[in-house]
Amino acid sequence: MITALSHITLAVSDIKRSFDFYRNILGLKPLCSWDKGAYFLAGDFWFCLNVDPNVRPDPCYTHYAFSVTPEKFQTLSQRIVSSGVNIFKQNTSEGDSLYFLDPDGHKLEIHVGDWQSRITTKKKDIGTWRNVEWFV
Repeated sequence: MITALSHITLAVSDIKRSFDFYRNILGLKPLCSWDKGAYFLAGDFWFCLNVDPNVRPDPCYTHYAFSVTPEKFQTLSQRIVSSGVNIFKQNTSEGDSLYFLDPDGHKLEIHVGDWQSRITTKKKDIGTWRNVEWFV
């Protein structure tokens, strides 16, 4: 049985550029880096970068979201936007969110909230949902 999400590894084309982005713009804590990769912590979550000449971010909605406190959301959002990244979606869901692309085009999000706040909001908006089966 799965007990948790272990880590996420993203393929990147330039490890130095990506390392600088994830450390200096997003503020992830570096654990180590080498010529073909890097490991970071996002809170207690393990986040990896791996050089791959075949980087092809998915054009679909799949994205990776990082939690941010309400107090830090504006500051981090401004830092991200000021770095010149592309914004790929405007927030239409519960909680503050910023949706943006990393240097290789991976879709990322910073978000204020958790699964509990999302479910609470969805239950309040039940009129806009059809055929919902709730498990919590």
